[in-house]
Amino acid sequence: MRPQSVITTLQELIRINSVNPAYASGQPEGRIQAWIHDFFTGAGIHAELVEVFPERPNLLATLPGRDRSRRLMLEAHVDTAGVENMASPPFEPIILQGRIYGRGACDTKGGLAAMMHALVELHAEGFVPSCDVVLAATMDEEATYRGAAHLCEHLTAEAAIVAEPTELRLVVASKGCLRWRVAIGGRAAHSSTPHLGINAISRMARLIVVMEEGDASLRTVKHPLVGEPTLNVGLIRGGVQVNIVPEQCQVEIDRRLVPGEEPPVIQRQYEELSETLRARFPDMQITHTTLLEDWPMETSPDSHIVRIAQQALERLSLPPEPVGVPFGSDASKFTRAGIPSIVMGPGSIDQAHTAAEYVAMDQVVRAVNVYKEIIRGF
Repeated sequence: MRPQSVITTLQELIRINSVNPAYASGQPEGRIQAWIHDFFTGAGIHAELVEVFPERPNLLATLPGRDRSRRLMLEAHVDTAGVENMASPPFEPIILQGRIYGRGACDTKGGLAAMMHALVELHAEGFVPSCDVVLAATMDEEATYRGAAHLCEHLTAEAAIVAEPTELRLVVASKGCLRWRVAIGGRAAHSSTPHLGINAISRMARLIVVMEEGDASLRTVKHPLVGEPTLNVGLIRGGVQVNIVPEQCQVEIDRRLVPGEEPPVIQRQYEELSETLRARFPDMQITHTTLLEDWPMETSPDSHIVRIAQQALERLSLPPEPVGVPFGSDASKFTRAGIPSIVMGPGSIDQAHTAAEYVAMDQVVRAVNVYKEIIRGF
């Protein structure tokens, strides 16, 4: 392998604006997917664009195996976070002190470039894997996960490797995420006669205290790899002006779940907790609206993909021990669909979405060999 070739590919990927369309300056993923399609077809590897939404396809590239009925899936998303307030040019890759800077450098274009080169190099070497190896470059991971969801609806696999930044550590467990909105209604009145109104903000303040104090009783599971669940009230909106009793207040809540917890069950528990306020406010108007459900991910350390990955890491003198992470990824969708999955890629999650996102180039180069070793052993 020529190390510079994978870095050149990563530079080209960074140059293409693939900010998720949900964010300012966002673009449909069609342009970057077309570039990846041309990369594979130019190397003699079959690739196809699979439309999810107009101009927003997934891409599938296949290295045929001896058993065409089985698949190993390599997956990386092509969309990125937004670019507001970035300290470095988001789409002009800069190389400095062994790092390459740019939006998506570690999340997850570094891992994507490594996966692309792993397939191309194996193909050039004439290697035929035991089963089909499919690289899925997916859209929309940074917003609503529609790329991964579409993939699960149309593709099965014996295992999946997801290229989120883990510094090439073998991740077998991750937290899930439940987000919901709570709205409390009140009654408007002039601030000089507040007794004629019902202050929705005051009631919401009491609700936040109830939920935070009751949260400890709902943390019934502690996971050995990812730790305890967490609760965060992240947004609050209410009132129209200072001299009016507010008739509406909303908060948005982020609850991180650990393996063993189920999003609908957890949300119902917090809803029941909020109902305890009715003893004091029988006329309370309260609604709960689910915004996002992402289940926790866990793959058995005894699964075939974990054992093969451990062996590959050992051969390359990298840490083989399975670990857990607090962040989510497309891997949770695959495990929910019955596909044993691991998360492993170059870069650190601490750099993802930051003002100066970067990835260490030596990790990107090393990732190519890691993915090749897993494919060879699977």
